[in-house]
Amino acid sequence: MGLFRLLFWIVLILAAVWFWRRLKRPSAPTEKIPDAAPMVRCAHCGVHLPRTEALESDSQWYCSRAHLEQGPRQGER
Repeated sequence: MGLFRLLFWIVLILAAVWFWRRLKRPSAPTEKIPDAAPMVRCAHCGVHLPRTEALESDSQWYCSRAHLEQGPRQGER
């Protein structure tokens, strides 16, 4: 019975020390997630892409030079 009591106290003290260190340890710095770039929709094919990569003409956005030259899809403006 004495050995069990000794092991119990050792485990209890180790758990308390572990818990205390965990509380005192500074939390890991959280990585800041970069803000998402504004997205636009290609007027020809409908693909969404970042505005920084899109081409603009007449308030319309396009995903490529070919789609810019073809213009908006028929039925859309």
